[in-house]
Amino acid sequence: MLKKDLRSLYKNRRHLLDNESLEDSSLNIANGLLKLPVWSHDYYHIFLPISENKEIDTTFILSILQGKDKNVVLPKVGDNTTLQHYLLTDSTRLKKNKWNIPEPVDGIEVPTSKIDVVFIPLLSFDKKGNRVGYGKGFYDTFLAECREDVIKIGLSLFPAEDELITDIYDNDVPLDYCVTPSETYSF
Repeated sequence: MLKKDLRSLYKNRRHLLDNESLEDSSLNIANGLLKLPVWSHDYYHIFLPISENKEIDTTFILSILQGKDKNVVLPKVGDNTTLQHYLLTDSTRLKKNKWNIPEPVDGIEVPTSKIDVVFIPLLSFDKKGNRVGYGKGFYDTFLAECREDVIKIGLSLFPAEDELITDIYDNDVPLDYCVTPSETYSF
């Protein structure tokens, strides 16, 4: 299946979700993450949701990370297809950008070499760990800059597509895991 078709399909599926289902799914995903063998690391990169797009509510995951006293790193959209990365602290101020992504205004920048685990937003994925995002390439660029051993965890409201994504490019970075409300996939 083509990425553009999956984007359209899953944006529509998300749009049909009610707020209660979204909250329940987000909590189930956070609970699923607790079962992964990824909690011995220090630096965890996580996105803040675009609520208008009915993205996974990552506040449950943030609570887990803070309860485990982990360093939480948030992305900020830079020039072109780049992301900058800032440590979440008590004084971090957030502001929505032009895509309605909540992001840090400023703060302590964290180099990609320090990041151990990345939670990745996506619209869809297949059973080989290939993912479909919004198509801007921010995460592919970012993941290519990370250490080779960085753990890449997709968060999805829906199960894996049975049909493989056919238009995979050389710079597409596959997932190590993907957690859905009812299942965890390991690649």
